[in-house]
Amino acid sequence: MNQRAEWIKPAIVAANLLVLVICPPVYSQDSGIAPYTINPGDLLSVTVWKEEDLQRQVLVRPDGAFSFPLAGEIQATGQSVEDIRTELVKRLSEYIPDPVVTVATESIQGNKVYVIGQVNRPGEFIAAARIDVVQALSIAGGFTPFAQKNDVRILRRRPDGVLDDLSFRYGEVEKGRNLGQNLILEPGDVIIVP
Repeated sequence: MNQRAEWIKPAIVAANLLVLVICPPVYSQDSGIAPYTINPGDLLSVTVWKEEDLQRQVLVRPDGAFSFPLAGEIQATGQSVEDIRTELVKRLSEYIPDPVVTVATESIQGNKVYVIGQVNRPGEFIAAARIDVVQALSIAGGFTPFAQKNDVRILRRRPDGVLDDLSFRYGEVEKGRNLGQNLILEPGDVIIVP
């Protein structure tokens, strides 16, 4: 019995570690990590409990909204899943007493960043997580031999339509200096590597 107990404890520890790797902890809003906000192109699943006609997938249009029966147009861009759920409950309450609404993100196709220029794999990339400039450059396969690493530009469009031009000097980040320029990218950001 004692020999069995000796190998069971390490097996339990290994199983718990495997669970943590396969199912990482879920972060709440209280964790200090901002919730994902919806972007045009994202696909949402909306269900209203006990209302079969109100269960569907909705695509967030380029204007940032989607249509839902009885609720009309719902502005989704920049909203969290919980914000959208709350708005749907509010609107559906006019027709359904105490609606139980569930909203889930099915696909984050709208969370794209673009890397162009002197990288090995230029193009658009769907960011499954919040990524910074160095991570995006890595996803794009890194620099080509002719890249001007210290003249990288990040183009970011503000909600009012104004385009910001941000500089990124890879050599400084590589040496551990001026790390603040390694920004977390926002959907639609374009990294230009001359």
